Amino acid sequence: MSDFQVLCIGNAIVDIFARVEEDFLTEHERIKGSMMLVDAETSARIYDGMPPAVERSGGSAGNTAAGIASLGGKAAYMGKVHADQLGTVFRHDIRAIGVHYETEAATEGAPTATSMILVTPDAQRTMSTFLGACGELALSDIDEGIVARADVTYIEGYMWDRDNQKEAVLKAMDVAHENGKLVSLSLSDSFCVDRFRSEFVDLVEGRVDILFANESEIISLYETDTFEEAVERLRPHVKLAALTRSEKGSVVISKDGEVSVPAHPASVVDTTGAGDLYAAGFLFGYTSGKSLEDCARLGGLAAAEVISHLGARPEVNLKKLAASELGL
Repeated sequence: MSDFQVLCIGNAIVDIFARVEEDFLTEHERIKGSMMLVDAETSARIYDGMPPAVERSGGSAGNTAAGIASLGGKAAYMGKVHADQLGTVFRHDIRAIGVHYETEAATEGAPTATSMILVTPDAQRTMSTFLGACGELALSDIDEGIVARADVTYIEGYMWDRDNQKEAVLKAMDVAHENGKLVSLSLSDSFCVDRFRSEFVDLVEGRVDILFANESEIISLYETDTFEEAVERLRPHVKLAALTRSEKGSVVISKDGEVSVPAHPASVVDTTGAGDLYAAGFLFGYTSGKSLEDCARLGGLAAAEVISHLGARPEVNLKKLAASELGL
Protein backbone atom coordinates (compact mmCIF):
# COMPACT_ATOMS: atom_id res chain seq x y z
CA MET A 1 0.00 0.00 0.00
CA SER A 2 1.24 3.51 -0.87
CA ASP A 3 2.02 6.02 1.86
CA PHE A 4 0.04 8.72 0.04
CA GLN A 5 -3.07 8.61 -2.09
CA VAL A 6 -2.17 11.80 -3.95
CA LEU A 7 0.95 13.95 -4.23
CA CYS A 8 0.08 17.46 -5.42
CA ILE A 9 2.73 19.66 -7.03
CA GLY A 10 2.10 23.33 -7.70
CA ASN A 11 2.63 27.00 -6.96
CA ALA A 12 2.65 27.69 -3.22
CA ILE A 13 0.72 30.94 -3.02
CA VAL A 14 -0.93 33.06 -0.34
CA ASP A 15 -4.24 34.37 -1.72
CA ILE A 16 -5.42 37.89 -0.97
CA PHE A 17 -9.18 38.15 -1.55
CA ALA A 18 -11.30 41.26 -1.96
CA ARG A 19 -14.77 41.98 -3.31
CA VAL A 20 -14.70 44.57 -6.08
CA GLU A 21 -17.01 46.08 -8.68
CA GLU A 22 -16.60 45.53 -12.41
CA ASP A 23 -15.00 48.94 -12.94
CA PHE A 24 -12.08 47.98 -10.68
CA LEU A 25 -11.11 45.32 -13.24
CA THR A 26 -11.32 47.88 -16.04
CA GLU A 27 -9.27 50.41 -14.09
CA HIS A 28 -6.49 47.89 -13.50
CA GLU A 29 -6.69 46.32 -16.98
CA ARG A 30 -7.65 42.88 -15.71
CA ILE A 31 -9.31 40.25 -17.92
CA LYS A 32 -12.34 39.00 -16.01
CA GLY A 33 -12.15 35.34 -15.01
CA SER A 34 -8.49 34.96 -15.91
CA MET A 35 -5.23 34.35 -14.08
CA MET A 36 -2.58 36.84 -15.19
CA LEU A 37 1.05 36.78 -14.08
CA VAL A 38 2.27 40.14 -12.79
CA ASP A 39 5.52 41.61 -11.53
CA ALA A 40 6.06 42.85 -8.00
CA GLU A 41 5.28 46.47 -8.97
CA THR A 42 1.93 45.60 -10.58
CA SER A 43 1.02 43.34 -7.67
CA ALA A 44 1.70 46.16 -5.21
CA ARG A 45 -0.33 48.64 -7.28
CA ILE A 46 -3.37 46.34 -7.35
CA TYR A 47 -3.02 45.62 -3.63
CA ASP A 48 -2.84 49.33 -2.80
CA GLY A 49 -6.06 49.94 -4.73
CA MET A 50 -8.00 47.01 -3.26
CA PRO A 51 -10.69 47.42 -0.61
CA PRO A 52 -10.21 45.58 2.73
CA ALA A 53 -8.90 42.10 1.95
CA VAL A 54 -8.57 38.65 3.51
CA GLU A 55 -5.34 36.63 3.36
CA ARG A 56 -5.52 32.85 3.08
CA SER A 57 -3.11 30.12 1.98
CA GLY A 58 -3.93 28.93 -1.51
CA GLY A 59 -2.37 27.81 -4.76
CA SER A 60 -4.28 25.44 -7.04
CA ALA A 61 -2.58 22.14 -6.17
CA GLY A 62 -2.27 23.19 -2.54
CA ASN A 63 -6.04 23.63 -2.41
CA THR A 64 -6.47 20.16 -3.90
CA ALA A 65 -4.15 18.63 -1.30
CA ALA A 66 -6.06 20.40 1.47
CA GLY A 67 -9.35 19.08 0.11
CA ILE A 68 -8.08 15.50 0.01
CA ALA A 69 -6.91 15.79 3.62
CA SER A 70 -10.29 17.24 4.67
CA LEU A 71 -11.95 14.18 3.13
CA GLY A 72 -9.78 11.95 5.33
CA GLY A 73 -7.29 11.10 2.59
CA LYS A 74 -3.50 10.90 2.71
CA ALA A 75 -2.06 13.79 0.73
CA ALA A 76 1.42 15.17 0.16
CA TYR A 77 2.44 18.48 -1.38
CA MET A 78 5.48 19.98 -3.09
CA GLY A 79 5.72 23.72 -3.67
CA LYS A 80 8.25 26.48 -2.92
CA VAL A 81 7.85 29.31 -0.40
CA HIS A 82 10.34 31.78 1.02
CA ALA A 83 11.42 31.66 4.66
CA ASP A 84 9.39 34.80 5.36
CA GLN A 85 6.18 35.53 7.27
CA LEU A 86 3.81 34.51 4.46
CA GLY A 87 5.88 31.40 3.81
CA THR A 88 5.56 30.43 7.45
CA VAL A 89 1.79 30.97 7.27
CA PHE A 90 1.51 28.79 4.17
CA ARG A 91 3.57 25.98 5.71
CA HIS A 92 1.54 26.06 8.93
CA ASP A 93 -1.82 26.08 7.16
CA ILE A 94 -1.19 23.14 4.87
CA ARG A 95 0.38 21.02 7.60
CA ALA A 96 -2.38 21.88 10.07
CA ILE A 97 -5.01 20.36 7.78
CA GLY A 98 -3.01 17.14 7.63
CA VAL A 99 -0.97 17.40 4.41
CA HIS A 100 2.62 16.11 4.32
CA TYR A 101 4.74 19.10 3.24
CA GLU A 102 8.54 19.13 3.46
CA THR A 103 9.75 21.26 0.51
CA GLU A 104 12.66 23.35 1.77
CA ALA A 105 11.96 27.09 1.93
CA ALA A 106 14.13 29.52 -0.03
CA THR A 107 16.34 31.79 2.08
CA GLU A 108 17.39 34.10 -0.74
CA GLY A 109 15.66 35.77 -3.65
CA ALA A 110 12.00 36.64 -4.14
CA PRO A 111 9.43 36.54 -1.32
CA THR A 112 6.57 34.02 -1.02
CA ALA A 113 4.13 34.21 -3.92
CA THR A 114 0.87 36.11 -3.64
CA SER A 115 -2.29 36.19 -5.76
CA MET A 116 -4.64 39.14 -5.70
CA ILE A 117 -8.08 37.55 -6.18
CA LEU A 118 -10.76 40.03 -7.16
CA VAL A 119 -14.29 38.71 -6.68
CA THR A 120 -17.01 40.56 -8.60
CA PRO A 121 -20.71 40.55 -7.63
CA ASP A 122 -21.41 37.64 -10.02
CA ALA A 123 -18.96 35.50 -7.94
CA GLN A 124 -16.38 35.35 -10.74
CA ARG A 125 -12.76 35.57 -9.65
CA THR A 126 -9.98 37.38 -11.49
CA MET A 127 -6.45 36.59 -10.35
CA SER A 128 -3.25 38.61 -10.61
CA THR A 129 -0.41 36.39 -9.46
CA PHE A 130 3.13 37.33 -8.47
CA LEU A 131 4.98 34.02 -8.56
CA GLY A 132 7.83 35.09 -6.30
CA ALA A 133 9.55 32.17 -4.59
CA CYS A 134 7.18 29.50 -5.92
CA GLY A 135 8.59 30.05 -9.40
CA GLU A 136 11.94 28.77 -8.15
CA LEU A 137 10.79 25.16 -7.68
CA ALA A 138 13.54 23.06 -9.26
CA LEU A 139 14.62 19.48 -9.89
CA SER A 140 16.31 19.38 -6.49
CA ASP A 141 12.94 20.04 -4.80
CA ILE A 142 11.38 16.86 -6.24
CA ASP A 143 11.64 14.14 -3.61
CA GLU A 144 11.60 11.01 -5.75
CA GLY A 145 10.86 8.86 -2.71
CA ILE A 146 7.61 10.74 -2.08
CA VAL A 147 6.62 10.49 -5.75
CA ALA A 148 7.26 6.74 -5.71
CA ARG A 149 5.07 6.35 -2.61
CA ALA A 150 2.01 8.19 -3.99
CA ASP A 151 -0.75 6.44 -5.95
CA VAL A 152 -1.26 9.56 -8.08
CA THR A 153 0.98 12.56 -8.77
CA TYR A 154 -1.27 15.55 -9.56
CA ILE A 155 0.15 18.64 -11.26
CA GLU A 156 -1.40 22.02 -11.97
CA GLY A 157 -1.04 23.42 -15.49
CA TYR A 158 0.25 26.72 -14.14
CA MET A 159 3.62 24.99 -13.62
CA TRP A 160 4.34 25.47 -17.33
CA ASP A 161 4.88 29.21 -16.83
CA ARG A 162 8.52 28.67 -15.79
CA ASP A 163 11.01 26.34 -17.53
CA ASN A 164 12.61 25.20 -14.25
CA GLN A 165 9.19 24.29 -12.84
CA LYS A 166 8.27 22.43 -16.00
CA GLU A 167 11.52 20.48 -15.84
CA ALA A 168 10.82 19.55 -12.23
CA VAL A 169 7.27 18.28 -12.83
CA LEU A 170 8.24 16.37 -15.97
CA LYS A 171 10.79 14.56 -13.81
CA ALA A 172 8.07 13.81 -11.25
CA MET A 173 5.89 12.39 -14.03
CA ASP A 174 8.71 10.11 -15.14
CA VAL A 175 9.39 8.88 -11.60
CA ALA A 176 5.69 8.17 -11.04
CA HIS A 177 5.44 6.07 -14.20
CA GLU A 178 8.72 4.30 -13.50
CA ASN A 179 7.20 3.17 -10.21
CA GLY A 180 3.91 2.04 -11.74
CA LYS A 181 1.95 5.03 -10.39
CA LEU A 182 -0.45 7.41 -12.13
CA VAL A 183 0.00 10.98 -13.38
CA SER A 184 -2.80 13.55 -13.28
CA LEU A 185 -2.87 17.02 -14.83
CA SER A 186 -5.23 19.97 -14.40
CA LEU A 187 -5.37 22.36 -17.34
CA SER A 188 -5.94 25.10 -14.72
CA ASP A 189 -7.10 28.02 -16.88
CA SER A 190 -8.13 28.57 -20.52
CA PHE A 191 -5.55 31.37 -20.79
CA CYS A 192 -2.91 28.94 -19.54
CA VAL A 193 -4.04 26.50 -22.24
CA ASP A 194 -3.68 29.24 -24.85
CA ARG A 195 -0.07 29.77 -23.80
CA PHE A 196 0.94 26.10 -23.90
CA ARG A 197 -1.60 24.40 -26.16
CA SER A 198 0.76 22.20 -28.19
CA GLU A 199 2.63 21.02 -25.10
CA PHE A 200 -0.61 20.28 -23.25
CA VAL A 201 -1.99 18.30 -26.18
CA ASP A 202 1.20 16.21 -26.23
CA LEU A 203 0.93 15.64 -22.48
CA VAL A 204 -2.75 14.72 -22.56
CA GLU A 205 -2.28 12.32 -25.44
CA GLY A 206 0.97 10.77 -24.24
CA ARG A 207 1.83 11.16 -20.54
CA VAL A 208 -1.31 11.92 -18.52
CA ASP A 209 -3.45 9.18 -16.98
CA ILE A 210 -6.13 11.37 -15.37
CA LEU A 211 -7.04 14.75 -16.89
CA PHE A 212 -9.02 17.54 -15.22
CA ALA A 213 -10.44 20.45 -17.21
CA ASN A 214 -13.47 22.68 -17.29
CA GLU A 215 -15.58 23.35 -20.35
CA SER A 216 -13.72 26.43 -21.55
CA GLU A 217 -10.32 24.78 -21.02
CA ILE A 218 -11.10 21.64 -23.04
CA ILE A 219 -12.63 23.75 -25.84
CA SER A 220 -9.49 25.89 -25.84
CA LEU A 221 -7.23 22.83 -25.90
CA TYR A 222 -8.73 21.50 -29.11
CA GLU A 223 -9.85 24.89 -30.50
CA THR A 224 -13.40 23.71 -31.15
CA ASP A 225 -16.68 25.61 -31.13
CA THR A 226 -18.50 23.33 -28.70
CA PHE A 227 -17.89 21.15 -25.69
CA GLU A 228 -19.23 18.11 -27.56
CA GLU A 229 -16.71 18.59 -30.38
CA ALA A 230 -13.86 18.89 -27.90
CA VAL A 231 -14.92 15.67 -26.15
CA GLU A 232 -14.90 13.81 -29.46
CA ARG A 233 -11.39 15.07 -30.16
CA LEU A 234 -10.27 14.02 -26.69
CA ARG A 235 -11.98 10.63 -26.50
CA PRO A 236 -9.55 8.53 -28.63
CA HIS A 237 -6.55 9.66 -26.60
CA VAL A 238 -7.60 9.96 -22.98
CA LYS A 239 -7.36 7.22 -20.37
CA LEU A 240 -9.58 9.05 -17.89
CA ALA A 241 -10.86 12.63 -17.95
CA ALA A 242 -13.11 14.49 -15.54
CA LEU A 243 -14.59 17.55 -17.24
CA THR A 244 -16.56 20.10 -15.24
CA ARG A 245 -19.37 22.24 -16.68
CA SER A 246 -20.34 24.59 -13.82
CA GLU A 247 -24.09 24.35 -13.15
CA LYS A 248 -24.36 21.51 -15.69
CA GLY A 249 -22.30 19.24 -13.45
CA SER A 250 -19.47 17.09 -14.80
CA VAL A 251 -18.74 14.45 -17.40
CA VAL A 252 -16.27 11.61 -16.87
CA ILE A 253 -14.71 10.09 -19.99
CA SER A 254 -13.05 6.66 -19.80
CA LYS A 255 -12.31 3.67 -22.04
CA ASP A 256 -15.58 2.18 -20.79
CA GLY A 257 -17.71 5.11 -21.91
CA GLU A 258 -19.09 8.30 -20.41
CA VAL A 259 -20.68 9.16 -17.06
CA SER A 260 -22.59 12.40 -16.47
CA VAL A 261 -23.29 13.65 -12.95
CA PRO A 262 -25.38 16.75 -12.10
CA ALA A 263 -23.91 19.60 -10.10
CA HIS A 264 -24.28 19.43 -6.33
CA PRO A 265 -26.64 22.16 -5.05
CA ALA A 266 -24.72 25.25 -4.02
CA SER A 267 -25.11 28.89 -3.06
CA VAL A 268 -22.42 30.63 -5.08
CA VAL A 269 -20.37 33.28 -3.29
CA ASP A 270 -16.89 32.90 -4.83
CA THR A 271 -15.87 30.44 -7.55
CA THR A 272 -12.19 30.44 -6.55
CA GLY A 273 -10.99 26.88 -5.98
CA ALA A 274 -14.00 25.14 -7.52
CA GLY A 275 -11.89 23.11 -9.95
CA ASP A 276 -9.23 22.45 -7.33
CA LEU A 277 -11.75 20.99 -4.90
CA TYR A 278 -13.54 19.01 -7.61
CA ALA A 279 -10.18 17.36 -8.34
CA ALA A 280 -9.72 16.72 -4.62
CA GLY A 281 -13.03 14.93 -4.27
CA PHE A 282 -12.60 12.97 -7.49
CA LEU A 283 -9.04 11.82 -6.72
CA PHE A 284 -9.91 10.92 -3.15
CA GLY A 285 -12.76 8.79 -4.45
CA TYR A 286 -10.66 7.23 -7.20
CA THR A 287 -7.78 6.28 -4.91
CA SER A 288 -10.32 4.93 -2.40
CA GLY A 289 -11.78 2.53 -4.96
CA LYS A 290 -15.07 4.37 -5.57
CA SER A 291 -17.03 4.14 -8.82
CA LEU A 292 -16.48 6.93 -11.37
CA GLU A 293 -19.98 8.22 -10.64
CA ASP A 294 -19.23 8.46 -6.92
CA CYS A 295 -15.86 10.08 -7.67
CA ALA A 296 -17.68 12.78 -9.65
CA ARG A 297 -20.28 13.18 -6.89
CA LEU A 298 -17.52 13.66 -4.32
CA GLY A 299 -15.88 16.21 -6.60
CA GLY A 300 -19.16 18.07 -7.02
CA LEU A 301 -19.77 18.12 -3.28
CA ALA A 302 -16.29 19.48 -2.50
CA ALA A 303 -16.62 22.14 -5.21
CA ALA A 304 -20.07 23.15 -3.95
CA GLU A 305 -18.72 23.63 -0.43
CA VAL A 306 -15.80 25.81 -1.48
CA ILE A 307 -17.84 28.14 -3.72
CA SER A 308 -20.30 28.78 -0.88
CA HIS A 309 -17.83 31.07 0.92
CA LEU A 310 -14.90 33.39 0.28
CA GLY A 311 -11.64 31.47 -0.05
CA ALA A 312 -10.34 28.44 -1.92
CA ARG A 313 -10.10 25.86 0.84
CA PRO A 314 -12.89 24.00 2.69
CA GLU A 315 -14.29 25.57 5.84
CA VAL A 316 -16.01 22.39 7.05
CA ASN A 317 -14.88 18.79 7.45
CA LEU A 318 -15.53 17.33 4.00
CA LYS A 319 -15.39 13.77 5.30
CA LYS A 320 -18.39 14.42 7.56
CA LEU A 321 -20.16 16.35 4.80
CA ALA A 322 -19.71 13.51 2.31
CA ALA A 323 -21.06 11.01 4.84
CA SER A 324 -24.13 13.09 5.66
CA GLU A 325 -25.04 14.31 2.15
CA LEU A 326 -23.82 11.49 -0.10
CA GLY A 327 -23.57 8.52 2.24
CA LEU A 328 -19.92 8.13 1.18
